[in-house]
Amino acid sequence: MHKELIDLVKDIYKTDDFIPLHAPSFNGNEQEYVSNTISSTFVSSVGQYVDDFERKIESYTGSPKAVATVNGTAALHTALHMAGVRAGDLVITQALTFVATCNALHHMGAEPLFVDVSRTTLGLCPKALDLYLHENAELTDIGSIHRATKQTIKAVVPMHTFGHPVELDELIEVCKKWKLALIEDAAESLGSFYKGKHTGTFGTFGAISFNGNKVITTGGGGMVLCNSLEQGNKTKHITTTAKVPHPYEFYHDEAGFNYRLPNLNAALGCAQMEVLDSYLKSKRQIANIYQEFFAKSDYQFVKEPDYAKSNYWLNAILCPSEQARYEFLVETNNNGVMTRPIWKLMHRLPTYKDAMRGDLSNSEFFEAHLVNLPSSPISNV
Repeated sequence: MHKELIDLVKDIYKTDDFIPLHAPSFNGNEQEYVSNTISSTFVSSVGQYVDDFERKIESYTGSPKAVATVNGTAALHTALHMAGVRAGDLVITQALTFVATCNALHHMGAEPLFVDVSRTTLGLCPKALDLYLHENAELTDIGSIHRATKQTIKAVVPMHTFGHPVELDELIEVCKKWKLALIEDAAESLGSFYKGKHTGTFGTFGAISFNGNKVITTGGGGMVLCNSLEQGNKTKHITTTAKVPHPYEFYHDEAGFNYRLPNLNAALGCAQMEVLDSYLKSKRQIANIYQEFFAKSDYQFVKEPDYAKSNYWLNAILCPSEQARYEFLVETNNNGVMTRPIWKLMHRLPTYKDAMRGDLSNSEFFEAHLVNLPSSPISNV
């Protein structure tokens, strides 16, 4: 089966060369727009492409206001700050996530509290969340307090893992009941929709990444999706050093962040947005090929939830055993096809080993069984 899959992947990508997990594609106006930016000399944080990129994301996602940032971690940090998370607070999130989710909390002085994920979505499980809160928290006039530590539980940060939308209706209900801000880590889910509405637009804030390995890229880059124009204007202010507009005076009315996305990167993003739909179509075709290939095997293809339309950012399978997973990784990588296990669970990392957590059985199952497959969009599927 390993050889058959290796041959299949090489046939999809029409090459015998090394096949990466997710490479950027540049098939549109990228060179033209970047050259225009260089010619204009507005390559830094001031320039028309920044505004254009924000408007394109607003139009595509339906967000009232999108604010560009230098990377996805900066977008998440900004979203957490805007939601009122401060040093000493607890924020509930997944142990099954990329480390940036927790690093944003760490550098704020806040602490992650890990709750299990759903076997259906690979994202934060609303039932596990509600159970943990009932067993470990109490609701007060000012919000939820952790019984053991007396710390404020300020927010919940689910991640749409590999672009598969979490169970948002149920999570929103739990957050309302416990007076918790919902902040969507939508780093991987541009082009993913929950019941017809774009991910990242359900919570108080959402955060998108445009790293080189995402569906579209600006090289680096991120975006904060805000649920109101008022919050969006405040977010733009705080990410641009909180500078009060003036023809020549430098006056900053609070401690802001220098998280501005350079115009050079935004130019790349504008060109990439023009081909996003074709990339999503390509990625769905590749996902269908994988799903058909694994249908009669002992390996389970991870498909989108019934209520959602996923961007299939990274295709994934569940191996029948940990040993099978190991053999799969060795065989594919030794034969020029990059595959990867899911991230090491956050509580296994030195920085977060002492973080509070509930039962993580599903997270541990995915850690032991899941493998990601090459998922780059192409034009000749």
